[in-house]
Amino acid sequence: MVADPKITYMTPEEYLDWEEQQPLKYGYIDGEIYDMVGGTLPHNEIALNLASLLKNYFRGKGCRVFMSDAKVSISEKGPFHYPDVMVTCDPRDQKARKVVNYPCFIIEVLSPSTEAFDRGDKFKHYRQSSTLKEYVLINANKMSLDCYRLNHNHKWELTSYNLDETNLTPEEIEIKFTSIDYSCSLSSIYEDVLLGDES
Repeated sequence: MVADPKITYMTPEEYLDWEEQQPLKYGYIDGEIYDMVGGTLPHNEIALNLASLLKNYFRGKGCRVFMSDAKVSISEKGPFHYPDVMVTCDPRDQKARKVVNYPCFIIEVLSPSTEAFDRGDKFKHYRQSSTLKEYVLINANKMSLDCYRLNHNHKWELTSYNLDETNLTPEEIEIKFTSIDYSCSLSSIYEDVLLGDES
């Protein structure tokens, strides 16, 4: 998530060296440094649920699953973001220590302060990745998620899963993440999550 911009301009190399020495995380876009804001408990639980499900699924399969402390690079010059959850199956990322360069799957859990950015400019940045195949936005206040998938014509298609728009139960709604060949129920994503407006 991105918060208020700092009026600090750096080259990508300066940013990477500088941020490594900082106690907090900072994003980077076009030479500008952004400090990160924390999420709510539901936000954290949703990300943890998915990261746990994916970590178990990919055990022994050669893919790596990361949470919000892992940085992704869109190119050598940035931007650099911290997705809530991401997966890379690219051999070039297998020995990466500081930055994931070739993600195939990215999840952002939405909050009111970051939703516009996650749906807009951040998605525009992520679409520049040559390896990204699926981008998922998850609502932390109600059972709803939007899944953007890159189709065979290199166009992004939206599939929405919304509990309010169906007669099915959360256990009956199957979410399919085609880029990583993984399916789970909507209920498993929201397991133990206290839903409702932030207070």
